[in-house]
Amino acid sequence: MKRVLITGGCGFVGSNLAIAFAGCGHDVTVFDNLSRHGSEILKIRVMAQGVHFVRGDVRKPEDLAALSGAFDLMIECSAEPSALVGTQGKDARYLLDVNLQGAINCFEWARERHVPVIFLSSSRVYPYDKLNACAFSEAETRFEFTGGCAGVSSQGVGVDMPLPGARSLYGATKLCAEFILKEYAVQYGLPSIINRCGVIAGPWQMGKVDQGVFTFWLANHYFKRPLAYIGYGGTGKQVRDLLHIQDLVDLVLIQAECLMQEKPLYFADIFNVGGGVRSNLSLQETTVICQELTGHKMEISGVMDARPVDMRWFITDNGNTPQAFNWQPRHSARDVLADTFIWLKENEGLVRQVFLEPTETGK
Repeated sequence: MKRVLITGGCGFVGSNLAIAFAGCGHDVTVFDNLSRHGSEILKIRVMAQGVHFVRGDVRKPEDLAALSGAFDLMIECSAEPSALVGTQGKDARYLLDVNLQGAINCFEWARERHVPVIFLSSSRVYPYDKLNACAFSEAETRFEFTGGCAGVSSQGVGVDMPLPGARSLYGATKLCAEFILKEYAVQYGLPSIINRCGVIAGPWQMGKVDQGVFTFWLANHYFKRPLAYIGYGGTGKQVRDLLHIQDLVDLVLIQAECLMQEKPLYFADIFNVGGGVRSNLSLQETTVICQELTGHKMEISGVMDARPVDMRWFITDNGNTPQAFNWQPRHSARDVLADTFIWLKENEGLVRQVFLEPTETGK
């Protein structure tokens, strides 16, 4: 049995990881400030599985320092997850404090105790301005990549895509945190893995328009809420890949074993993690599946202009991740939405208020 600390452990990803590690017999502690709506629900869920909860804020080193006992692994998935936060400037300081300073505090905590780290980064580290400048054709239901970008192919965006460019303040905080963790690995011999995650979805995600868009789209069909295709002509042809939360959990369990052995195998190695060419949808295609699952046909408006940091197309090229960990995403895009729909039906009373909060209506 190992002791595992999960920061942001009452979020969507953190809570699912906590339950999985507890189910494997590990002693798991989740650390969370419960600031995100829905986190109280997830706190109850993880504690019911024997997971320890500590209320704390990664922005406060003293909160981390107060954690008692020795740990064998830190999984750092605390973050403000929205790429739209910071685009207007008013919440830039908050984003920097949470995503960058918070990550630094976590890495420093791990350095002092020589605790291996798995860091959940983001595909948003790749520059959206370069991706939007790629060549695309417009098919009946989606945009399709046709070329013109270094490090990008029909298989998706690879880890070798050149990084100069604009990526959103959110993406910049994640990339800066990656750089710092790499230095910690080199300077201090800190075992660590960096996962650049694409869109993750599935049961227990309290999805919003700016984070968790596939769950948001399905929930708005389920609860008959207004929707809009935003940007790129307002037709909903922009494409994203999506990864089932269970596929991510399976990978992180394998990676944890690689880091917690006597001679760890990785030191800030970077891996792309997404649904890839097996699991991706346009919003238009997502709408069709949501209609079939819920039986609700929604009127969807269109907004011509894209918002800051929006992308026309992103599919993750997982590169050597499958070979390194003997892992492949097992779930299709429809599987992800179908499993999420079953969860919504079974837990409607519990999560209704989360999804019925006033919010924007498009991607």
